[in-house]
Amino acid sequence: MENLFEPPSRELWERRSLWIEKEIEEAEIGMSYLASEHSVALFYDMQRAYCAGAWISVVVMAVSSIDSQLRETEAGENNIGTALLLRNFYAGEKDEIDWLRKLKNKYVHLNLDQSFLESDTWFENQPQLEVDATKAMKIAIRAFYQSPGT
Repeated sequence: MENLFEPPSRELWERRSLWIEKEIEEAEIGMSYLASEHSVALFYDMQRAYCAGAWISVVVMAVSSIDSQLRETEAGENNIGTALLLRNFYAGEKDEIDWLRKLKNKYVHLNLDQSFLESDTWFENQPQLEVDATKAMKIAIRAFYQSPGT
């Protein structure tokens, strides 16, 4: 097993970066999109986390960047909870956005009665964490490019 505290190889970083670029190209079906500057900055950081293999960070940043993007470009409102915002303004599958939000909550909010994330499981579950982060990245990209021509 690779050392999880070492940076990925240059080739692996570039392969991940190219994958993100390809996903973005496929999502861009219009000529222009509204973009929240705040969410774009979060998305850039999420891209770096993905390339570095920081899978939990990708999931957390995905929800944050989608929230920011939809709040500014779709809802135009600060006083709406994230769950309602995502449910009402995310144009993709409601199950996937709900899955992402709940997964992020399991990572961020400790539940003393039902442990979800522990250091041993973090080491052992890297392949599943990567799968989840990849799905989160795809959902975030769809959210950014859901309203062409705006």
